[in-house]
Amino acid sequence: MSYEAVVSVGRSIAEVKEVLQSLTPQEWAMPSGCAGWAVRDLVAHMSSNYAEIIQPSPPPEEPLDLPAEAMMDLLVDARAEWTNQQVLDEYLQFCDAALAAFAAMQDEPAASAVIPLADLGEYPTHQLADAFAFDHYCHLRVDLLAPHGPIERSVSAADDELVGPAVGWMLTGLPKMQPNLHNDLHGAIRLNLTGPGGGTWDIARVGDGIVVSSPSGDADCTVTSSAHDFVIWGTARASWRDMCAVDGDAAIAAAFLDALNII
Repeated sequence: MSYEAVVSVGRSIAEVKEVLQSLTPQEWAMPSGCAGWAVRDLVAHMSSNYAEIIQPSPPPEEPLDLPAEAMMDLLVDARAEWTNQQVLDEYLQFCDAALAAFAAMQDEPAASAVIPLADLGEYPTHQLADAFAFDHYCHLRVDLLAPHGPIERSVSAADDELVGPAVGWMLTGLPKMQPNLHNDLHGAIRLNLTGPGGGTWDIARVGDGIVVSSPSGDADCTVTSSAHDFVIWGTARASWRDMCAVDGDAAIAAAFLDALNII
């Protein structure tokens, strides 16, 4: 279960609080590292997600059949007229309660209950903590803070406790988030992630799907990068070509990595 993710989320929340409360009006308006969003939009995304955990919006009269990213955009758009302080206040109001909710989700029977996450697939409830560990790690350390983001602030060095759950979520979601991704996988890929949160996994096509597993046997190619950089290129925030080394069949790696876009 995702106890480690709860710890990761808690640490990220503490750092996000500190950074957000230090932002100047000019910094709130800067473009973030998340394409199309200013810093305030990025924070509104994080705060609205926590608000939805604790005080879910009433269901619409007609069910919304939208991709997860479009649904997130709707929540951000609903806060477009809010002041920076209102966005900050919402984050501070709900973040700790959401963390407590993630901890409670680790206990049965809730832990094993399956929940749909729009077009991202279905997951046991306890893994929602993993999703938010990834979300906060990525938004704080990639989209908000330099060098990829606009804000110059110091936070703790990334370690296994922070990065591991984020990478774990990405690898869990990889076979589910892009249903047709198997069409771009033409051989076995060994993913070797170095540094904090790192490890080695095999990515292979099985029928009309993809399986991520521990290394076994030979692979057609090996793709190596740091685990932190995987958060960046695995979400298509930057080109994998600038961050990865490929050994073996480069064409197999390129076809798959060009199509990969973990949300």
